[in-house]
Amino acid sequence: MSAHARGHPSRPCAHSKVQRWQRSRTWARLIREAEALWHVDVRELHRLAALELSQLLEEVPPGLRPRVNRWLEGYHVHTRL
Repeated sequence: MSAHARGHPSRPCAHSKVQRWQRSRTWARLIREAEALWHVDVRELHRLAALELSQLLEEVPPGLRPRVNRWLEGYHVHTRL
């Protein structure tokens, strides 16, 4: 039985909004963590951070980028998509 048939027409929409919110927050947190590695004075960590950050920037789905950017602003991260 569909959500609409049960009398919950907005439930799937709310659920998908929560999932998008969680994915955006997760991407922003991963980017923040990768960027935080830049503050460590170890060349190998800088190299790893650069690799991780570049990979994350390529993997964020285009549709989530504006939301991820809002989380990045909230985390006071310099990187933007």
